Amino acid sequence: MQKIHFIVIVTILLSIFFSATSSAQVLIDSTLTIQSADSTAIELPFAIADEKRLSEEDLKNKREGIYFTGVPEFSSDPLNGFGYGVEGSLYFNGKRSDPFFAFTPYRRKLDLVIFNTTNNQREVMLKLDIPYIFNTKWRLRVEGGYEVNPNLLYFGNTEQSLQGLSYYPNGDSTQTPVKNASYRDYKNSFSSANENYNGYTKQEFIFNISAEHSFFDGKVRVLGGYELADFNITTFNGKSLLQQEYNAGKVLGVGHGLISMVQAGVVYDTRDLETDPGKGIFAEITDEFSTTALGSSYNFNKTFFQIKAYQRLLPSVFKKMILTGRFGSGYTAWDAPFFEYQDEWSSEGSIEGLGGAHTIRGYKQARFMARGMTFGNIELRTRFAQTTLFKQHLAFSAVPFVDFGGVWDTFDHATNINNYRYAEGLGLRIAWNVNTILRFDYAVSKEDAQFFFNFGHTF
Repeated sequence: MQKIHFIVIVTILLSIFFSATSSAQVLIDSTLTIQSADSTAIELPFAIADEKRLSEEDLKNKREGIYFTGVPEFSSDPLNGFGYGVEGSLYFNGKRSDPFFAFTPYRRKLDLVIFNTTNNQREVMLKLDIPYIFNTKWRLRVEGGYEVNPNLLYFGNTEQSLQGLSYYPNGDSTQTPVKNASYRDYKNSFSSANENYNGYTKQEFIFNISAEHSFFDGKVRVLGGYELADFNITTFNGKSLLQQEYNAGKVLGVGHGLISMVQAGVVYDTRDLETDPGKGIFAEITDEFSTTALGSSYNFNKTFFQIKAYQRLLPSVFKKMILTGRFGSGYTAWDAPFFEYQDEWSSEGSIEGLGGAHTIRGYKQARFMARGMTFGNIELRTRFAQTTLFKQHLAFSAVPFVDFGGVWDTFDHATNINNYRYAEGLGLRIAWNVNTILRFDYAVSKEDAQFFFNFGHTF
C-alpha cells in the first residue's frame, strides 16, 4: 500500500513541477518596473517589497537556468548507526530577465531524499516548492514520503522528562543511583534484555500540501494546508517505558493510526534570501486541527509561533557576517498521540524537538517532551572564504552557536527557568550555488555531545 501511495505522490509532484516550468514565461499585466544589475528595465507582474530583493553579491552568484545539486549523504551516530544515501535538489531558476529572479531563491525546486542506515532506518522523501506559481501571488508546497525508524527515543511526555538521566550501577537497586549521568553511561547501564527501554519504532507514510497567498508587496502570506499520515508505533521486547505508560493510560499513539488534519497560518517575511538570509525578519503563527470528522484517529489542536531575525554586521570588514536568532513556542491541546507533542508545523517544514539537529543540538532527539515547548537559537554566521570550482560557486562560513529550550505542562510553568536546558557548539556552512546549504555542526551539553551533517540552515 505504501508503495502505491508513494508512486501516486511522485507522479503528482512531477506533473506540477513541469507544468509550472512550461508556463514560466506567461506574464500577467505589469504594475511595477525595476532595474536589473546591468540597468535593464524589468517589469514585475505586481509590486514586491524592496526588502525581499537579493543582495548584489547573491544576485551575482545566483545561477541561471536548470541545474541539479546533490551529494552522497553519510552519517554516524549511536542511535541510527552508519547512514548512507543521497540528497539532491533540482532547481529551475529561469533567466536574469525573469521578473522574479532578483526576489526569489528559485522559481521551482524539487528535493529528493533517499536514506538508509546500518540500524535499519529508511527514508524516501520528495518535496516540491514553487514560489509565485504561474507568476501569481500564490506559492505551492507539496511533500510526500515514507519512513521507518526503529531508533527513536522516548523519555516521557510531561515535565518529568526534564529530570537528569540516572541508573543503578550494574543494575543493582540496592546501590546508590548515579544521577545526572551522561547519555552514554546511562545507555551502557542497561542489560541486553532491556537495552531498548527508551526506544520504539515508527513506520509512517506522509503527505502534505499547502498553499500561500502573499499580501502587502509579498511581506505577508496567509496559508492553508492539509496533512495525512498513516503511522504504526511499536515497542521492543523487554522493559519499555513507552509501552508501560501506554498500558497505564498515560499516553496515546502506540499501534496503528491515522492523522488527518487541516492547517492554517499567517507569515510575515522580509528576508532577502530565504535559503541563506543576510537581513530581515521571519515571523509566523500556525495552527493544526485534527478531528475524527476528517478520518483522523484523534481529536487535538496544535498552535505554534516563531520569529527569526537576521542582521548583517561589519559589512565593510566581512563579506558576510550575519547575527541570527530564533525563538519559538508551541502548545498541543486535547488528546494528541505522544509523538505530536514534539512536532511543530512551520510553513517551511516541520520542526522536530526538543533536542536533535534542529533545536537543542547537544541533546538527543525528543529528549524533552510535554504539551508545551519553547526553544531558541543564536548563531553568528561568518563567511571566511569563497571560490568557484568546476563552475560551481562555493562559500564557506564558520558558525558558533548557542541553543536553549524547555518543556512545560501548564502555561504558568512556561517561564520557569528550571524547565530549560542549553547547549553550545561550532558549525561549518558551505553555500553551494547560493541556494544549497551544507551544514556541519558539533554540539555539546552537560549530558551529551553530537555531530550533525544536514542540508539547509538550522533556521
